Amino acid sequence: MIKITKFGGSSVSSAEQFKKVKKIVEADEARRFVVVSAAGKRDKTDSKITDLLYLVNAHLQYHVSCDDLLGTIGQRFCEIAKELDLQYPIGHEFGVFRERAKRGDFTPEYIVSRGEYFTARMMAEYLGFPFVDAADVVAFNQDGTLDMDRTGEQLRAAIGEEKHFVLPGFYGATADGQIRLLDRGGGDITGAILAQSIGADLYENWTDVSGFLTADPRIVDNPKSISRITYAELRELSYMGASVLHEEAIFPVKDAGIPLVIKNTNRPDDPGTVISEETEPGMAEPIITGIAGKRDFVAVHIRTNHMSNQVGYLRKALSIFERYRVSIEHLPSGIDSFAVVVQGADVKDCLYSIVGDIQRELEPDEIKVVERLALISTVGRNMSSRPGISGRLFGELGSAGVNIRMIAQGSEEFDIIVGVNDEDFEHAIRVIYNAFVDSDENVITVDELEEKGSFNEVV
Repeated sequence: MIKITKFGGSSVSSAEQFKKVKKIVEADEARRFVVVSAAGKRDKTDSKITDLLYLVNAHLQYHVSCDDLLGTIGQRFCEIAKELDLQYPIGHEFGVFRERAKRGDFTPEYIVSRGEYFTARMMAEYLGFPFVDAADVVAFNQDGTLDMDRTGEQLRAAIGEEKHFVLPGFYGATADGQIRLLDRGGGDITGAILAQSIGADLYENWTDVSGFLTADPRIVDNPKSISRITYAELRELSYMGASVLHEEAIFPVKDAGIPLVIKNTNRPDDPGTVISEETEPGMAEPIITGIAGKRDFVAVHIRTNHMSNQVGYLRKALSIFERYRVSIEHLPSGIDSFAVVVQGADVKDCLYSIVGDIQRELEPDEIKVVERLALISTVGRNMSSRPGISGRLFGELGSAGVNIRMIAQGSEEFDIIVGVNDEDFEHAIRVIYNAFVDSDENVITVDELEEKGSFNEVV
C-alpha cells in the first residue's frame, strides 16, 4: 500500500511540529512519500513564511529595505534546524539566497517558492528521506498552466529511483527552469497530483483540524464533524466558503478514484473526514452533510411577460454580464422571470451600467436589484431519498423570522440554496443546523437507501 502524506503549514511551523510529523510518518510504513508546505503560523500572532516572502517581493519592487523581513524568515528556519540538530546548512544557504534576492537576481515566483523549498530540505533530513525538488518533477507550460502528462512522467521516474522522498508543494518549473507557482494552498494540489501520478491507495492531507465540520464553528457552537463526504459535496461546500482543502485538489484524486482523508497533525488518532464515493453496507449516512455560505451577493431580477415565447431572451441577458466580464453564480428562473446572482465585488463598479444595458436592450417589464444578499447552501447526498426536506427547511426559516429572498436547487438534488439578507446570515445557518444536523432524524442507513433504490443515484 502507498499513502501520499501532505502536511500543511501549521503542521511544519516549528521544531515541535516537525517532531509530530516524524511520529506520524514512522507510525505507518505506507507513508513513503511526503509533501510539505512552507512553515506556517505558530500561533495567531505569528506570520506565515509565504506571506513574509510575498512582502519581501513587495519591498523589492518598491525599493524598500527588506532586511528585517529576511532576517525574520532566516531566524525561523535556523531555530527549527538548531532545535532538531540538523546538519543541513540552512544558515549559509539562506544567507546566500538573502543577498542574491536583495540584488534582484531572482524572479518573484522563485523568491516565494523558497518557503516550501527550505522547509522540505529540513524535513527530508529529519525524516531521513531523499529530497526531490518540485522544480525537477512538477512541469509547467510556458503559459503558466500545468503540463500534467510531463509531470506524471517525471514523478513516476522519481518514484522509480527512490523508495521514499520529501517533495515541496506549491511550485514547479517550465522546461527552461523558470519557477512557476500554483494557487495559494497549492501544496494540496501537489499532493493530489503525486497521488494520481503514481496510483496511490490513499491521499492523506494533514492540517490543524480534525476534518470537515458540518458548519462554521465561528457561527455554530461545537458543530459535529463529517465522517464521510463525497467529492461533489466537498466541492459544493468548499465553493460556498467551507475551507480546509484547496478545492482544485479534488480533481486529480477524484478522477483516479483515490480516497482522500483530512487528518489533524495535533490529534492524529482522531478519525478525520474521508472523501470518497464508496461506503459500507449497514453504515449510517446523514441526510444533511453540511451547511456553508457566503455574504455580499447581488441579485438582478428581471420580469418580462411571455418571456418563454421569446427565443434567445435569456442568452441576451447573460451576454450583457459577459460583456462586463462578470461571472454568474446562480440563475433561478420562472416562466416569465429570472434572477442573475453575482458576487457583489464583481459588479462594484459596473452594476448600474449593466442594469442600464438590460433596460435598453431587453426592455423588460420590471427590473429590480437586491443587494447585500447572503447565499446559504445546505448539502446532502441523501436528501433526495427523504421527501419534504425543502418544505421543512423553508418552514423552519420562516418560523424563525428569516425572510427568504431567493431559492435555487441543483439538478442532482443534493443541495438547496437559499438567499437571505446579509444581516440574517448567521441566524439562518444556526436555524438550519439545529433543525437538521443537530437532530436524531438526520440519519439514514445505506441499507435503507438501497431499498429505496436511490443509493446509486446519489453517491
